[in-house]
Amino acid sequence: MNASSRPSSSRLSRFVERCADAIMRHRRILLTLCLAVTVALGCSATRLRLDPGFNKMIPMQHPYMQVFNRYASAFPGANTILVSLRWKGHGDIYNQAFMDDLRHATDDVFFIPGVNRSRVFSLFTPNVRYTEVTEAGFRGDVVVPGQFSSANPDDLAKVRRNVARSGQIGRLVGNDLHSALIRAELRETDPVTGKHLDYGAVARQLEQIRARYSNQDVEVDIIGFAKLVGDVEAGISGVIGFFALAFLITAALLFAYTRSAKTTVLALFVALLPVVWLLGALPILGLGIDPMSILVPFLIFSIGVSHAVQMTNAWKQALVTGMSSTDAARDAFRKLFVPGTVALLTNALGFMVIMRIQIEIVRELGVTACLGVLLMIVTNKVFLPILLSYTRLEAGTLARAQGRAAQGGSRLWTRFAMFARPAPALGVFVIALLLLAFGAKESRNLQIGDIGAGAPELRSTSRYNLDNARITSQYNIGVDALAVIVETTGFDDACLHYPVMSAIERFEMEMRGVAGVQSVVSVPSLAKISIAAFNEGNPRWGALPRSSDGLTQGASAFDPDNGMNTENCQAIQVLIYTTDHEGKTIAHIVDEIKRLAAEDHTPNIAFRLAGGNVGVMAATNEAVGDAEVAMLLSIFGAIALLCFVTFRSWRAVLCIVVPLTVVSILCNAVMAWLGIGLKVATLPVITLGVGVGVDYGIYLYERMQHEVRGGATLPDAFAAAMRQRGTAALFTAVTMFIGVGTWAFSALKFQVDMGVLLAFMFLVNLFGAVFLLPALAAWLGVERAERRAGARDVALNATVPKAPGAPVRGAASAPGAVEPATLEHGNPGR
Repeated sequence: MNASSRPSSSRLSRFVERCADAIMRHRRILLTLCLAVTVALGCSATRLRLDPGFNKMIPMQHPYMQVFNRYASAFPGANTILVSLRWKGHGDIYNQAFMDDLRHATDDVFFIPGVNRSRVFSLFTPNVRYTEVTEAGFRGDVVVPGQFSSANPDDLAKVRRNVARSGQIGRLVGNDLHSALIRAELRETDPVTGKHLDYGAVARQLEQIRARYSNQDVEVDIIGFAKLVGDVEAGISGVIGFFALAFLITAALLFAYTRSAKTTVLALFVALLPVVWLLGALPILGLGIDPMSILVPFLIFSIGVSHAVQMTNAWKQALVTGMSSTDAARDAFRKLFVPGTVALLTNALGFMVIMRIQIEIVRELGVTACLGVLLMIVTNKVFLPILLSYTRLEAGTLARAQGRAAQGGSRLWTRFAMFARPAPALGVFVIALLLLAFGAKESRNLQIGDIGAGAPELRSTSRYNLDNARITSQYNIGVDALAVIVETTGFDDACLHYPVMSAIERFEMEMRGVAGVQSVVSVPSLAKISIAAFNEGNPRWGALPRSSDGLTQGASAFDPDNGMNTENCQAIQVLIYTTDHEGKTIAHIVDEIKRLAAEDHTPNIAFRLAGGNVGVMAATNEAVGDAEVAMLLSIFGAIALLCFVTFRSWRAVLCIVVPLTVVSILCNAVMAWLGIGLKVATLPVITLGVGVGVDYGIYLYERMQHEVRGGATLPDAFAAAMRQRGTAALFTAVTMFIGVGTWAFSALKFQVDMGVLLAFMFLVNLFGAVFLLPALAAWLGVERAERRAGARDVALNATVPKAPGAPVRGAASAPGAVEPATLEHGNPGR
C-alpha cells in the first residue's frame, strides 16, 4: 500500500492531506493565479526606489533623541556636510587662485537642494564675522569684505588679519593655513515642497564640486551623511554583482548536486519568486528599500534555495519508489509542509523580533525580511509542488537515483549514526563545552557601536574615509560632534547670571581633559574672547566677571544667531568634538558627562544629553545594547514555543535550541575577534543566522522522530534522517557559505562584515545540527520518549472509528508525516 492510501493519524495530518489534495485538484487554477501575481508584482518591482534617510537611523523614542528633537530647530547640525579645499601649491591659502575657488565652491554648496542656507558657514558667508577693539571702540565686520578682490594683495592681507581676529583658525581654516572649510547643514525635507531629501542627488552634486575644483594645486575632501549614503549607493552596484555571482555559484552547485537541469531551474526559479514578490509588494505598501537592507533580498533567495532543495529532493525520492510526478509532488508536500512551514514561521518570528529595536531602519529591515519569508510559504509550499507535478525527471537522473536506492543509499550518512550513541556523544559534549567556554570568554570583548575611525560602512581605504582622516587632522573640529544642552529655569537672561556661566565653564574645562575629546566650544569660552577684547585684547581679562554688568561685555557671544543658545539663554549648547566615533569612545565620554552633570549642584540648571551626530550614535548604541538581550530571549523563546507545539516534546526543544545557542555565543566571539562592533548593521545578523540555522534542526529532528516512532533505533533513525534530509541540508549550507563568502571582496565594509558572520553561522549551525543534536538526543532519552508517544498515538488511533476497509497503521507518524518508513529513499523496509 502506498503512502497516499494510508489514513491520517492526527488532525494535523488530515489537514495536510486535505491541503495536498486540494492543491493537486485545483493546480491549474493555482498555477495561473501564481503566474499572474508574479507578472503583476514583477511590474510593480520596477517602481522600487532606494529610500535612505538620516532620521531613519535614529531611535526616536530614546531620551537623548527627545532632547535632540526638542531643540532641533534651535540647534541643528547632526546632518552636516563638510567640504574642505586644501592648497597644495606654494605658500598658504591667501592667494588669488585658492580664494576664487573657495568663493565659487561656497556658492555651489549654498545652492544644493536640501541645504539649509542660513546654516552654511565659510569665509565667504556673511554669518562668519570678526570683532576687534579700536581707539574708537568696537568694530566688527564680515571676514571677507564685500568689495574683496582676490587679485588685490591688500585685500588678501586684510582677510588674513580678519581670519586671525575671528577665531576661525582650526574651525573654518586649517591649523596650518593650507586649507579652508565649507560647512553646511541639510534639511530632511524641503520646507517648500515637503519632499523627502534625495541624498543620492546631493552626493552626486558634491562629487561634481570635487571634480570642478580638484587640480594640481587644490585637493577637495568631502564628508557627511549625504556623501556617505552616496558612496554606499555607488557600492550597491557591486552588491548586485555579488548577487549575480552567488546566483551563478548556486546554479552550478545545484546542478552538480541534482544532475538534473529541470530540478535546478525549478529550484532557482522558485527561490527567486519570493524576492520578486517582495520587491513588487514594497511599492504597493508605500515602502522603499534602504541601502542598509539591500542585502535582505539575497538572504531571502538563500533561504528559498534551502527549502526548494528539500522539496525537490523529497519529490525525487518519491519518484524513485515508482510514484507518478503528481503523486510524488503530493507526497513531498505532505512530508515537508509541517516542518518547512514551522521553519519559515520561525524565520519570520526572528525577523519580527528585530522590530523590537526602536530604530526605523531596523524595523523596515524586519518588515522586509518577514514579508519575504511569509511569501516564501506560498511560493515554496504551494507553487513548487504544482510545478513539480508537471515535471518529468530526466531518465538518466532517475535511473541513477534508483540505482543508489537499490544499494541502500550512500554509506557516508550511516557513519553519522555514531553521534546518536551515548559514548561518542560524550566526545561531542566535551568539544561543545570547550567551544562554549572559548566563546563566552571572547564574547566579553564584544564592543557596542563602531570600531575604528571614519565610516564603518566603508573600507578604511575608501575615498570617504581618507577624506575623513585628512579633515580631522587639519581642523580642531570634524563631523563628529556631541551636543550637551544646558537647560535653565527661573532667569530673565541666564547668560548674564554668573553661577550658570561658571557651571558651564567648569563643565567645559573638565570635558577638555576627557580622553577622546578633541575640542570643546561653549558660550562662556566665546564670551571670554569678547570680554578680553573689551580690555584691549589683554588675555588676562579673558575671564567671566561675577556681575551681570560685567557679563554684558560678552553679549556678542549670546546672540541666538550664533546657534549656541536660544532667546534669553533658556537653553545653551556645549559642543564637544570627538577624536572618533568608536563605541567605546562615545560610551566613555557619555559616562563622564553623566558623572559631571551629577556632581554639579548649581540651582535651576540641568545638563541634558544629547545632540549632534555623536549624540545620535550614543542613543543608537544604547538602544542596540538594551535590545540585544531582549531580542535573543524573544527569538529563542519563539523558536522553543514553535518547536514544542510542533513536536510536543521538551526534548525536541533542547535538541534544536541548544546548538543554536552555542553557535550564537561563538558568533559574538568571532565578532570580537575580527573587530566587528555590535551595531544596527550587525545586530540583525545573529537573528538572521539563527532563523536560517533552525531549519537544519527542524528538518533533521522531524525525520528522526518519524523513524523512531516507526520502530527504528535512535542511531538508525538519525542515519535515515541524514540520508533523507542531511544531503540537502549540507548542500544548502555549503552553497550559502560560498555565496555569502564572496561578499568578503565587496567595497562595502558592512557587507563584508555581514558576509563573514553569515557564512560562519550558516556552516557552524549545520555542524551543530549534525553533531550536537543527535548527541543531546542520545542522553535526553529521545528514543524512549518517542516510542512511548508513538504507542499512545497508536492506542488513540485504535479508538477512532475507521471507514470500512480502512487499514490501521502500526505506528504513529510525526506531526504532518504520513508516509511509511519503508518508502524512504535509501531506507529499505525493515
